[in-house]
Amino acid sequence: MKEDSLFDKLSKRGVSRRDFMKFCSAMAATLALPSSFAVQIAEALEKKQKPYAVWLEFQDCAGDSESMLRATKPTIAEILLDVISLEYHETIMAASGKQAEKSLMDVVKNHKGKYFAIVEGAIPKKDGGVYCTIGGRTALDIATEVCGNALVTLAVGSCSSWGGLPSAKPNPTGAVSVKEAVPGITVVNLPGCPMNVENVTATIVHYLTFGTLPPLDSRNRPYFAYGKRIHDNCERRSHYDAGQFVRQWGDEGHRKGWCLYEMGCKGPEAHMNCPTIKWNEGTSWPVQGGHGCIACAADHNWDLMTPFYKRLPKVPGFGVEKTADKIGVGIAAAAAAGVAAHAIAGASKKKESKEQEKG
Repeated sequence: MKEDSLFDKLSKRGVSRRDFMKFCSAMAATLALPSSFAVQIAEALEKKQKPYAVWLEFQDCAGDSESMLRATKPTIAEILLDVISLEYHETIMAASGKQAEKSLMDVVKNHKGKYFAIVEGAIPKKDGGVYCTIGGRTALDIATEVCGNALVTLAVGSCSSWGGLPSAKPNPTGAVSVKEAVPGITVVNLPGCPMNVENVTATIVHYLTFGTLPPLDSRNRPYFAYGKRIHDNCERRSHYDAGQFVRQWGDEGHRKGWCLYEMGCKGPEAHMNCPTIKWNEGTSWPVQGGHGCIACAADHNWDLMTPFYKRLPKVPGFGVEKTADKIGVGIAAAAAAGVAAHAIAGASKKKESKEQEKG
């Protein structure tokens, strides 16, 4: 018998056509596609069978798994049961031990070249990779076999994309990214600490819809998620341009939602779609909540972007994008000049009015 399509499975679980189209529209928006593509996504998902996927965890804090468990568009249940067939995830699966490992190997052997390998966490290489072992096998050994036989590997989170915190100096375990640990494989990097699960879902949906991975940049990141700077989409950008900066936590500027650049925000050097996708059902994100961006998705941010509460010396760009100090001084001077000019003009008009009354 032919296996049900993704939409058939969603329908059996009580998902209405309306909700299905909302999901397709959300995916089109996440992929930075025109709204008209929602129909094409729907048509593809109505026909395609859900792909097999396995989720590997190595040197990590499980933050990306936690992010996935809190997915709302679609919910984690819809991801696990409908969008993909997640056959292995050691943290959340019911099976354990040899039974769990059998589930993993069944996918590798029976669906070679057809499944998605999702990797969370860095892979240690020092001393033969002994610093991360599962079932007696090193992470390096497991990744080589599983990722080497996958259709594509999704490196979710900064640890698997760049090495993350485990690879920060002095990197005692020799932690590296998936791409460095297993060269030659097809990898899509989805960095972030943690990654936003909507970007993961959208990447898979793009493949199911168009038969190809979304366009990637030179670091194998999807343009739709990492093509723009945080700085360019930030709701506090106007305050940056106006020279209005928070100077101390809790000050008047902080309460008014002014720019956090002076407090260490790395938005001008960070690339991710946090301001548009957001978190917690799309309600907020760190900068909106009052905390500066730490460039968690940037390559080796623990080494290159620290200290997190000290501002960058300069911001690349032209015009208003010089330095915060020059901007602040310039705006303040201009504002003062404007006030003075307004006062002089006002005084002149009053004098003219009085003279006219006397005349």
